[in-house]
Amino acid sequence: MTKQNDGQEPVALLEPMRLSSSAFENEGTVPGTYTCRGRNISPPLAFENPPAGTESYALIMEDLDTPVGTVTHWVAYNIPADTDGLAEGIPGDRLLTNGGSQGRNGMFRIGYMGPCPPWGRHRYLFRLFALDAMIDPGQGSNKRRLLRAMEFHILAQARLLGYYSRKRRRK
Repeated sequence: MTKQNDGQEPVALLEPMRLSSSAFENEGTVPGTYTCRGRNISPPLAFENPPAGTESYALIMEDLDTPVGTVTHWVAYNIPADTDGLAEGIPGDRLLTNGGSQGRNGMFRIGYMGPCPPWGRHRYLFRLFALDAMIDPGQGSNKRRLLRAMEFHILAQARLLGYYSRKRRRK
């Protein structure tokens, strides 16, 4: 896609970076397979249109609706720039097979923690960051350390929002 620039040469319009999943649509329901009531495995994710200069990606998944505030469900970083996504069922190991790393989630465990609300409908936000460098969040990497380490390295961000509901048990 191009646009004329006041009689000058055409200027290419860049498509925004995108994050998607073949398991659910943006603002759709996260299938039970990827939750604590299912297999509790990470969903497949696809990355598209990274900006020029992207050296790595970082990923953060959070539950936005807990009574105690936002809870981190997944932290991954130093995902190589030539990666076009993450496969379903990423193991809970610190090092990923593609060379990236995973940090601690809100339960102090390494890797993915599926949606598991005590009741009600919760929003689960996946945020993908394109970074201009590989980063080092330091020992005990978690969301807070990752955000601090990538603060001046973010080139673009994409989001994917999923919902998951769990009904309150009857007494």
